[in-house]
Amino acid sequence: MNSIEIMPGVRISNDRCLILSDGPTVVIGDLHLGYEKALEDEGLYLPRMNTGSIRNSLNRIICRYEPERIVLLGDIKHDFARAPYECRYDVTGMIRMLTDAAEVIVVKGNHDNFLQNILSDTGLDVHEHVDIAGLRLEHGHIDSGKRPVAIGHEHPSVKISDAMSGSIKLQCFLHSEKDGIIVIPPFSPFSSGSDLASEQFMSAACRSADMDSAQVYGVSEIGMIRLGTLGMLREPDP
Repeated sequence: MNSIEIMPGVRISNDRCLILSDGPTVVIGDLHLGYEKALEDEGLYLPRMNTGSIRNSLNRIICRYEPERIVLLGDIKHDFARAPYECRYDVTGMIRMLTDAAEVIVVKGNHDNFLQNILSDTGLDVHEHVDIAGLRLEHGHIDSGKRPVAIGHEHPSVKISDAMSGSIKLQCFLHSEKDGIIVIPPFSPFSSGSDLASEQFMSAACRSADMDSAQVYGVSEIGMIRLGTLGMLREPDP
């Protein structure tokens, strides 16, 4: 299946977005526009694929779900510093494409220094968080304490392995019903993610919660895959 309802009116999708029935509203995290330029500044050259891939994926989501609003859940840009012209062009171009299709709400992430300045010509404000249909939407680097909450920031993934075929790393959604936390995967194709079976959480919300009881949903081209709880995935093989 391509999407799974994890709460009333809240679905997760293998398009790497959250879909809220209110609107409908599409929630997307961690675009990291300007990623290639930041690496070039450090001497590492990659094909310019990130922005084009994101644009194509966003167009597919717009056509598929016809959202009334789109929430960008932080880390729209990659570089922490003041963005060079090329990154500004990527960000404003992407925002204008989205505002042609729906209302756009921009939530600030920890990478989004100077983002309000970049968006000054678009008429959009940058928010610390937004509440839609009783769900708090925030990036996750700062915990507002409101629950239920959906965050990005973590870049969650899990590694699935067996003796015959080796291993594969899947981006994933996490849902802790007990603590009221949803973690969404990054939208950038270059963000392979942090292996949550072995790495620690970055966000205060997850660090203070019983995330071992959270349900894990892998994102794949063939659909969403139920993987059980994070605690089960963290158990060592017998």
